[in-house]
Amino acid sequence: MIRQDYKSKLNARKDYVKSLAHHVKLRWGEIAAVAVGVILLSFALSSDDDATDPIKTVDEGSVELTPPDLKQAPAFSDSSLSQDPSSRIDLPLSWESTNPDEAVSEPLTALPKISDGRAQKEVEIKPGDTLSGIFQQQGFSARDVFQVTQDDTAEQYLRNIRPGKKLIFETDSEQGLTGLYYSLEVNKTLEIKKDAEGKYNVKVKERPIEIRQNFAAGVIKDSLFNAGKSAGLSDTLIVKLANIFGWDIDFVLDVRKNDQFSLIYEEKYLDGDFIGNGDIIAAQFINQGDVFRAIRYTDSDGNESYFTPEGKSMRKAFLRAPLNFMYISSNFKPRRFHPILKRWKAHRGIDYRAPTGTPVYAAGDGKVIASTYNKYNGKYVFIQHGNSIVTKYLHLSRRAVSYGKRVKQGQIIGYVGGTGLAEAPHLHYEFVVNGVHRNPRTVKLPEAKPIAKKEAERFQQQSKAILASLEAYQRVTASSGAH
Repeated sequence: MIRQDYKSKLNARKDYVKSLAHHVKLRWGEIAAVAVGVILLSFALSSDDDATDPIKTVDEGSVELTPPDLKQAPAFSDSSLSQDPSSRIDLPLSWESTNPDEAVSEPLTALPKISDGRAQKEVEIKPGDTLSGIFQQQGFSARDVFQVTQDDTAEQYLRNIRPGKKLIFETDSEQGLTGLYYSLEVNKTLEIKKDAEGKYNVKVKERPIEIRQNFAAGVIKDSLFNAGKSAGLSDTLIVKLANIFGWDIDFVLDVRKNDQFSLIYEEKYLDGDFIGNGDIIAAQFINQGDVFRAIRYTDSDGNESYFTPEGKSMRKAFLRAPLNFMYISSNFKPRRFHPILKRWKAHRGIDYRAPTGTPVYAAGDGKVIASTYNKYNGKYVFIQHGNSIVTKYLHLSRRAVSYGKRVKQGQIIGYVGGTGLAEAPHLHYEFVVNGVHRNPRTVKLPEAKPIAKKEAERFQQQSKAILASLEAYQRVTASSGAH
């Protein structure tokens, strides 16, 4: 009985081994068939690609450089003005400028076409790169670096190469360096070329930027930002518009529905292509029925600022609010229940809520008379200004100025925090005149210096022409039903 069971088990085990071997053979056959099929399919696909997508070629010895896509100049029509409550009008005024300060930040290098077997290679500069390191990576020697930087102009620019910008190497048929190009500005390129005698010649090639004027207008429905975008303005132009009127209008708290704005501003073109916006030339803002106008004026010494049509500076001696805030969490009040001390006391400033680390600016020019810490104010800064005015900045997370330092309006003096007796990150800001606390939001701010007497006649001549243009285009939009 035991022997019979053992034989039956042995026979069963043999049958299992035979079945397993047969199964493996079948699997290997399937795998081989699939592999052959994949190989045949790949050959078929590659032959199709060769037939339907031939390789594009260019003439030997030439390199075609294609600039990046550029934003085209917006176009407008009378019909669009009658339908869109926020509209822009092209103005026919234009002139050329080669001022490097007017160039946009993104470089655009225009290079000559090359021949005679030469080639060009573009290299983007990365953080930490050095000129000698880049040359070595491209297969050039230290002698090449020495030769291209012998000229003072070349050495000045190449000594401080910046990440994000580009170097273009030009080589001959034997891979020898024949030229180097470095984009300095959107319209300015450093060109270093080797002549027939093997000497490198250096020049800065500059192309003129064309400045055109444009007009935009809009009505605020919910926010200045949305109305500005509807009018086709860039984020930068909207911020510039707010900054011009920021001494008179609090764009967080004072703006109302149906407030209106209009402006003439610059657009920049290079070789007919739109490359960015310039400055605002003139603007008007109607806030709760009050009309504010500003005109850009550059004096005989080249100083540029914005003035009212009467020649008063738009820039006040003090900022209305010394930071970009989210909202006011506590106003100036003679009596307020303190949330931490749990008792009634005067709140002699304004609490501006903002995230920790938000920059706090000096409200005006002055001298730091306190920069320290106590358990009530936390980290704080006091600034003494002219006309017996002191401004105070409390609960900072970090101070950026020290005692005795002179500061300019708009200079960062600290950062929003919640130090001292504070429930949440905010800036407590006080405005003190002759020892008396005033409401920073409503106190009449001292005027900045008006237009200089020697500039008055010149300013009036220019401002009248600019205002006439602004009013003319306002009439066009009004008659077209834009407002």
